[in-house]
Amino acid sequence: MSNALQVATGGAPLAKAKAVTILLHGRGASAESMMGLAEVIAQPDIAYLAPQATGGSWYPYSFLAPLEQNEPHLSRSLATIGALVDNLTRHGFAPKNIALLGFSQGGCLGLEFAARNAKCYAAVIGLSAGLIGPENTPRNYPGSLAGTAIFLGCSDIDDHIPLARVHESSKVLGALGGDVIERIYPSMGHTINEDEIGHVRSILAGLQRDVPASWDR
Repeated sequence: MSNALQVATGGAPLAKAKAVTILLHGRGASAESMMGLAEVIAQPDIAYLAPQATGGSWYPYSFLAPLEQNEPHLSRSLATIGALVDNLTRHGFAPKNIALLGFSQGGCLGLEFAARNAKCYAAVIGLSAGLIGPENTPRNYPGSLAGTAIFLGCSDIDDHIPLARVHESSKVLGALGGDVIERIYPSMGHTINEDEIGHVRSILAGLQRDVPASWDR
């Protein structure tokens, strides 16, 4: 992981946390802003890590643009998440103890990372988000999400996230073995509501950490 990467932290110390949630901010937002969401979710026994995108954006164009237009930024951003997951694994957190939660552009990035690196995560949560790429992008992802809890919440009139892409993302992640809950909120707009917060709280409250007896914290 690059030494230049800035990561905001909150919640429980890693040594005492039962799980870790990686928080991914939207375009033009900040890692620190995601700590406010962590406080609303209110799960004190979870550690929260929020990386900061360079210039406040994970990739320059719409998530619906041709993939090559968002390169090399998209690949670098996906690698940032991969580096965080790898670092957490070295600290004793298996993927099943690591959740990904993103809003808007960060949600799209988190969903795409999970699809491209499918395994059993603690949870994958995309708020106002969908898989990345234009219509008819091949979705032949390898691996399996192996029962990972997936939550997708979005408005039916979101100016940034087409409803059809949310449905497609649910279908693709379900086919990868994810346990998908999709919630569409009439006339909500591009924001997060209390029902979504309730679902996130419920998912994160159920997380557990399996620590090998031989592992010395």
